[in-house]
Amino acid sequence: MSVLFLHEICMDASKPHLLLKRAVNIKAIVTQRWKEEVQQQLQTQINQLDAQLQQLENQGQRMSAELQKQITPANEPAVQQQVGNIQMQINQKKSELLERKNQTLQQLQQVQLLEMDQEVNQGQIEGFFRVEAGDNLIRKMQVEVLLKDGVVEEIRGDL
Repeated sequence: MSVLFLHEICMDASKPHLLLKRAVNIKAIVTQRWKEEVQQQLQTQINQLDAQLQQLENQGQRMSAELQKQITPANEPAVQQQVGNIQMQINQKKSELLERKNQTLQQLQQVQLLEMDQEVNQGQIEGFFRVEAGDNLIRKMQVEVLLKDGVVEEIRGDL
């Protein structure tokens, strides 16, 4: 169960109640339109990662070339060390970008395998809810919104 935050204590003529914050799960129904939109978003991320990888490679080559120009017999070991350090940093960043690209490619493959009308998790948003004496707090915390092509199809749980 997530942490509850007291937002406001309300007292009115009816019953005392609290206004609390909860995480609301968002789910989507897989449709052709949803698949196309998600695939396009993932492909855009892949293209951006490819561009970052290319930019990183070019930047590394430029920096190495600049340092190579500065080599003299007196400073050769220090410059070679700098070149090695730069190459190590570039390789580490490339590895991180390639890992993100691999994860995105796996997500793209998973989306392609989803069946129509299947429900998938889209994430969470926060929302406020009212609770008063006698309410089942656990049930009030378990709310989700079901979307179909961005339109609310159903709200599930105790509001």
